[in-house]
Amino acid sequence: MHFLSIQRLLGLMLMVFSVALLPPAVVSWIYSDGEMQVFLTGAAVVFGLGLLCWLPAHRFREELRVRDGFLVVVMFWLALGLAGALPLALSERPVLSLTDALFESVSGLTTTGATVITGLDRLPASILFYRQQLQWLGGMGIIVLAVAIMPMLGVGGMQLYRAETPGPLKDTKLTPRITETAKALWYIYLGLTIACGLAYWVAGMSVFDAIGHSFSTVAIGGFSTHDLSIGYFKSSAIEMIAVVFMLLAGMNYALHFLSWRSLSMKPYIRDTEVKAYLGVIVVLTAITVVYLYYTHTFVYFSEALHQGLFQAVSIATTTGFTTTEYSEWPGFLPVLLLFASFVGGCAGSTGGGMKVIRFVLLIKQGRREIMRLVHPNAQIPVKVGHKPMPDRVVNAVWGFFAAYIGSFVVIMLFLMATGLDQVTAFSAVAACMNNLGPGLGGVGGNYVDINDPAKWALSFAMLLGRLEIFTLLILFTRAFWRR
Repeated sequence: MHFLSIQRLLGLMLMVFSVALLPPAVVSWIYSDGEMQVFLTGAAVVFGLGLLCWLPAHRFREELRVRDGFLVVVMFWLALGLAGALPLALSERPVLSLTDALFESVSGLTTTGATVITGLDRLPASILFYRQQLQWLGGMGIIVLAVAIMPMLGVGGMQLYRAETPGPLKDTKLTPRITETAKALWYIYLGLTIACGLAYWVAGMSVFDAIGHSFSTVAIGGFSTHDLSIGYFKSSAIEMIAVVFMLLAGMNYALHFLSWRSLSMKPYIRDTEVKAYLGVIVVLTAITVVYLYYTHTFVYFSEALHQGLFQAVSIATTTGFTTTEYSEWPGFLPVLLLFASFVGGCAGSTGGGMKVIRFVLLIKQGRREIMRLVHPNAQIPVKVGHKPMPDRVVNAVWGFFAAYIGSFVVIMLFLMATGLDQVTAFSAVAACMNNLGPGLGGVGGNYVDINDPAKWALSFAMLLGRLEIFTLLILFTRAFWRR
């Protein structure tokens, strides 16, 4: 373990992150909301801590091994979660405990969108901007992590495509090529953000709201500058713009890269995961719309179509924007939508959940096992895009699924032991591990009323889901720390 090299990287990360506290300070100065000192103090403290980490280790530059990579990734998210909580804890509007500030920060950086803050419409502009910015920065961190770092560690969903996809996915170690890829992904991410912001502005949002919501839309985060979320604007145009960009952000960013580089739609058309992703959303939308209209939840079919489409896309992509209280919808719909978040977005996207490609492989593997019962001696490969997948990859997906369900059950039981009811505990863990945000029962609107131990457990669940389970769990094994 190269601890000094890891310490040097951690110090650099903190110093770079301190710069991210300056834009909210500028917003505070523009709007004269009295919070500028909070962000300047936070920036100084975070930079100072980063400098203290970096100075003793700045001469150590050993090449990191895979084991070091796991620790760097986890420390990166933990350190940024703590650093991001500092301005929220220092601010007096809103007044947040350390637990609440950390919960909000981790929720933002992991693009979960679960919040413990109410009265958003009365908060200082700089605090609102900062929450949106946390999600935007977290979203980009996820893309670079998924495409450039996770394949090297062998735990991300992206290694499923390494053998069959040209371009950035063939890189399996940190090289200048991956640096260039990460830069290209930044441009794509920034381009989508600008396009989304401009579209929101043209549709009627203020410049401030357009920027803030473009941040959380492209990051698939779900934070809003208003308590009523997207529903505040009462605009069909704004909601349909959100639908388009949520769908794009939920796709594999490596495909955006390949399509942009080749100036062709073929990477999307040929991709098995994208077709499954869109298919799931189409079926979910159809069921939602028909049931809403059949139960007379909405009198007019056009309204059922509009509301059903928006909520289905928002929940399925794990964005978490709302235009209505979907948790109050009749019958099985709220649970169906919550289950859709388990599938989530595509690998290499800002979406949460288990990822579509894993569910595709689980279904194909299940079908293969049924065929083996009929033909015990047959050699039946699991194929994705007409190419057979190695058994190691299929086994890894089963292992991921088992670890996911096991972690889910343990955290849910812990939440119930703290006093939460079954519906609230189940939906809270689902919403946080899938990086969705809004749940059902006591967490249908926000997480204000749940107890502190539950908030700490859910913060862990957010990180667990965002870091693909194994990246975090491996740190709790003896083998990882053994020389």
